[in-house]
Amino acid sequence: MKKKIIGLTLSALLLALSSFAEAQQPTKVPVIGRLGASSPSAEAARVEAFRQGLRELGYIEGKNIVIEWRHAEGKLNRLPTLAAELVRLKVEVIVTGGANATEAAKKATSTIPIVMAQSGDPVADRFVASLARPGGNITGLSRLSRELSGKRLELLKEIVPQLSRLAVFATSTNRSNSQTLREVELAAGAFGVKLQYQDVRDPKDYESAFRAASEGRAEAILVEVWGPVITPHVREFAELAVKNRLPAMYVDRRHVEAGGLITYGVSEPDLDRRTAAYVDKILKGRKPADLPVEQPTKFEFIINLKTAKQIGLTIPANVLLRADKVIK
Repeated sequence: MKKKIIGLTLSALLLALSSFAEAQQPTKVPVIGRLGASSPSAEAARVEAFRQGLRELGYIEGKNIVIEWRHAEGKLNRLPTLAAELVRLKVEVIVTGGANATEAAKKATSTIPIVMAQSGDPVADRFVASLARPGGNITGLSRLSRELSGKRLELLKEIVPQLSRLAVFATSTNRSNSQTLREVELAAGAFGVKLQYQDVRDPKDYESAFRAASEGRAEAILVEVWGPVITPHVREFAELAVKNRLPAMYVDRRHVEAGGLITYGVSEPDLDRRTAAYVDKILKGRKPADLPVEQPTKFEFIINLKTAKQIGLTIPANVLLRADKVIK
C-alpha cells in the first residue's frame, strides 16, 4: 500500500513538473508581413489604421504580434524582392497595400495567406476566383473604385454647372482602367459632357497631360490615377491643377489634404483597419479560401475651400452641406 501511495505521489509530482515546464515555455508570437508600394510617410494614415484595427482585436505590435514592414518607396520593381523577403522570413500572413503589392506577393507564394487591403477588381486581377469564394490563398477587401467614377462626375457637374468638356486622367496599364473609363463614359453621356483621355503612367507625364487638357479646352479634370504613379507626388499634382486653374476631382483624401480641390471615394484607412479582422481569423485557423472578399462600407466626400478660392471657384452651399469634411 505504501509503495502504491509513493508511486501515485511521484506520478502526480512528475505531472505537476511537466505542466509547470509547459507553462514556462514562451508563447509563440505570430509574425505577419505588410507589403506596400509607396513610402511609409505616404501610407502613414493607412498604417496607423491597420495598427488600430489590430489593437481593437487585442494585438499589440511588439508584444503579442510582430509586423515586418516592407515599403517599395514608389519603385514597383522592388516589390518582388520585398515579397520574397517576407516569404523567407516565413511570416504567417502577408497584408498587401494595393494591387501591385498583391501581384508581387501572389507570385512569391501560393501557400502563405495573403490579405488585400484593397483591390479595384480582385476577380479581374485574378487574385480570387470570386468575391464570395476566393478559392486560393488570397482574400481581403475590394475598393470597387470604378463604380464610383460616375458619382465623381456627377459631383463635378454640380460644382461646375457649365461643365461640357472633361479631361480624364487615368493609367492605361491598370487592369481596371478600361472598366473605369466605360463607367465614366456612361455618366458623361447622361450629363452631355465630352471626354478627353490623358494617359498618366509616370510623374513625368503630368506636365504634358495638363498642357493637353488646357489645349483641349477642358473645364475640369477627373483624376482616376492612384498608387505609386501619383501618391508620392500629390502636392506636385495639386499645384499643377491650381496653376492651370482647373477644378480637379480625386480618388482619395490625401490629394485634397495636399491642396487638391475635391475627393469622393472609399475611405482607405477604413479598409486597412478592416484587414486586421482577416489577420485575426487566419491566425485563429481560418483559410483565406473560405473568407469572402468584402466591399467598402465607408466613403468620404471632402472639399478644400482654400483651393476653390485659389482657382476662383464658388462651391454651391448645398454641396458644402453634404461634405464629410471641409478644409478652410
